Amino acid sequence: MEQDKIWEAYQNDASLVGGCWPSGGRYSYLAKQVPAGAQVLNIGVGNGTLERLLIQKGAKVSCLDPSKTAIERLREELNLGENAQAGYSQAIPFPDDSFDVLIMSEVLEHLDDETLRLTLNEVMRVLRPAGRFIGTVPADENLADSLVVCPHCAEKFHRWGHVQSFSKERLVSVLGSVFGQVDVKRVALHDYQQLNWKGKLLAAATGVQAAADIKGSNQNFYFEACLG
Repeated sequence: MEQDKIWEAYQNDASLVGGCWPSGGRYSYLAKQVPAGAQVLNIGVGNGTLERLLIQKGAKVSCLDPSKTAIERLREELNLGENAQAGYSQAIPFPDDSFDVLIMSEVLEHLDDETLRLTLNEVMRVLRPAGRFIGTVPADENLADSLVVCPHCAEKFHRWGHVQSFSKERLVSVLGSVFGQVDVKRVALHDYQQLNWKGKLLAAATGVQAAADIKGSNQNFYFEACLG
């Protein structure tokens, strides 16, 4: 995929990780949605924070990511063995009916329409009949705001490789094409421990906006989908 080089760098270059993963609040929120003992697959490992949180609460964790380097690192650090696999969401290398919960956080916006369609079919395949598909996407993103220009070839591209933008209605429609029950809510998932007092005030204001389902900056949509 064209985005592989972008994500290989963001996930494995320490000088870039801090700017790309201000995600402690989001990962903590997602981990709370997973019951202890659940068989979980996380697609898109980032820096492995979510995997660590899930293991701490007793979940049985598997993960999938295109970056072989990131996967090999998590295999070693978290002793995941073959439960950590390099690959793509449109061809998940795990058997049918393997997982109670499948997580994709800040991933769907990277997938073109055909890859997204194939991915959702794969998610449904590897989930158990009562399984849940959960995750987040940026809320109401204007993709043009994050376009940058390559200084070598002058090609324009989204700085984080996003190719999809989701309103609440569109996300419900996309997930509803495969799953019988879909719930989406607007959230503001800040890591308050990393913020100064001004940042905490701004985060609190964003949280109030999100709770009232009012569009604002630095918001996400949290989704849950199941067969129904």
